[in-house]
Amino acid sequence: MEDFREVKLPEHLCKAAETRWGHRFSSIEELLTFLLSEISREESDHMDQREKHMIDERLKNLGYM
Repeated sequence: MEDFREVKLPEHLCKAAETRWGHRFSSIEELLTFLLSEISREESDHMDQREKHMIDERLKNLGYM
């Protein structure tokens, strides 16, 4: 079972999110879980690309590429 945290958000942001995304997500918690998961994954993808670039550069400098 996962641990949970309580997060406090301004009411106007919650209402705006419900208006815009309420048809897709059943709650603000579900929306935030989705968004935070996506952001975390995107950060990981960007890091992987930077790491790949660094490795490519090192291999190129060593004459392997």
